Amino acid sequence: MVTLVDLPPALITTVAIVLGLVLGSFLNVVIYRVPRGTSLVWPGSSCPACGKAIAAYDNIPVLSWLFLLGRARCCKARISSRYPLVEAIAGLYAWSLVTMVVGDLPPDTLWWRLIIIFVLHLSLGLGLVAAAFIDLEHMILPDGITLGGTVIGVVTAAIRPGMDIKSSLLGAALGFVGIWLPFDVLYRKIRGKVGMGLGDAKLVMLAGAWFGWQGALFALLAGSVQGTFAMIAVLVARGRIDEPDAVVQERRERLEEVQRAATIEERERLAQEIAADPVLAQLPSEQLGSAKFAFGPFLALSIIEFQLLSATGFYRNWANL
Repeated sequence: MVTLVDLPPALITTVAIVLGLVLGSFLNVVIYRVPRGTSLVWPGSSCPACGKAIAAYDNIPVLSWLFLLGRARCCKARISSRYPLVEAIAGLYAWSLVTMVVGDLPPDTLWWRLIIIFVLHLSLGLGLVAAAFIDLEHMILPDGITLGGTVIGVVTAAIRPGMDIKSSLLGAALGFVGIWLPFDVLYRKIRGKVGMGLGDAKLVMLAGAWFGWQGALFALLAGSVQGTFAMIAVLVARGRIDEPDAVVQERRERLEEVQRAATIEERERLAQEIAADPVLAQLPSEQLGSAKFAFGPFLALSIIEFQLLSATGFYRNWANL
């Protein structure tokens, strides 16, 4: 049977990077379409400005954006730099997995087990990248990523080195309760609003499902520190924290929908829906303690950091706590 030691390192690295770049291109579809509730597979990729289908040769990760100088071939509309950035991150992340996670596996690891472990870790990281960018633009964390990732983490716990189902379930439960109880239930009673959304709780739950309570704790602590420094940096640079354009636009559309309601009952129902939405109901504030700031990207980043650090023995040291 073919094992890890029989496979040329250059081949493994090349295949991983190419796969990462290609999946990074698909991540851009996920980031754009999931918040809008549209299909991920139909229709094919099209220009956001004019709607014309994008040819395959204009959809090569990173290279097409560079060749077209950041503009669509069809209508010359500017293409967001987010597209090549996400693709590059995915390719770099795949390389990191080969270097740190695959490189940490025993040399006699069978080829099929190598593929399963790599694909599982790759799916986790790419899902987190998609969640981070969606949260940055829309301040939401899709359940398909957070809950779906949690289920995958629990189901695959027994086949991932250093984990078992019991540790996975315990980590997931502690991760969710550790955010939900203090920052949703108690914070709401004290200040009348949530401190962190359920999406954040589900993301920490995902960390626990994959890496046990140590991973959930690291995600919360490291995410909080990195998020705080980022918030301070934004305040220093801009003097304020602005809402994402997509959130401003959605609030405007929902309020206009309320005004167009045909009956008082319909208007009240729509108003209640807006009031129940922690993002749309809370108007932006310049006060540091009241400003809305997407925390999901920093939780996602900290989970990826723990994932890669675990291959260096970091997880094993935490496991001894």
